[in-house]
Parts: sequence; structure tokens; C-alpha cells
Amino acid sequence: MKNSSMARQAGISFIGLVVVIAVLAGAGVLVAQAVPTMIEFQAVVKAIEKSKDAGSPAEVRVAFEKAAQIDDIKSVGPKDLEITRANDRNVVKVAYNKEIHMFGPAYLMLKYAHTTK
Repeated sequence: MKNSSMARQAGISFIGLVVVIAVLAGAGVLVAQAVPTMIEFQAVVKAIEKSKDAGSPAEVRVAFEKAAQIDDIKSVGPKDLEITRANDRNVVKVAYNKEIHMFGPAYLMLKYAHTTK
């Protein structure tokens, strides 16, 4: 009888549970570090969209700088904007990388880019 009850047991072992929790915790830490960079990128896009119609490239940079101060944008400065004219409108491009240290020599690199229409 003892053997038949052990054969019916199913589930995850303690070591398996520890491994699953460690993997989920590691993924959670990475997501928790990546989400603020995504939120900051959304703020960058919003600031660029607001400032693209300011006039000359210098005025666009000033408008972006003001919006960046309000939204606390640290990754991109006014000098990082590439401003061109197309069809009598300003086209503003920005691209930057954000690195997140994972462990040891490993980093997660997030590449962000946006071009106004």
C-alpha cells in the first residue's frame, strides 16, 4: 500500500519550486528596472511632439528643454535632437540607448528611437 500512495503523488519538488521562484524574481527585477526607462521614453516622445511646431530648430530645442525640465527627462537633452525641415514642417528625430546592469558583466541594452511625422 505504501508504494501505491507514493506513485499517485504529483507536483513540484522543493528544489524545483526554488528554481522557479528564482527565475521569476530575476525577471521581476529586470522588468522593475526597465519600466522607468519606458516611462521616460514616453515622456521624451510627448515633449518632442509638443515642441516640434515651435518654429526654428533653436526654438524647438528651447521648447523641448522646458518640457524636459517639467517631465524630469535626464536621458535626452536638447542637443541630442536631430531637427530637419520637410514639407514646411519640422521633423524631429531622437535615438538613444539605455543600459541596465543585470549581473556580473551582463547588461540589458534598450534602444529607443522616435521620429515625428
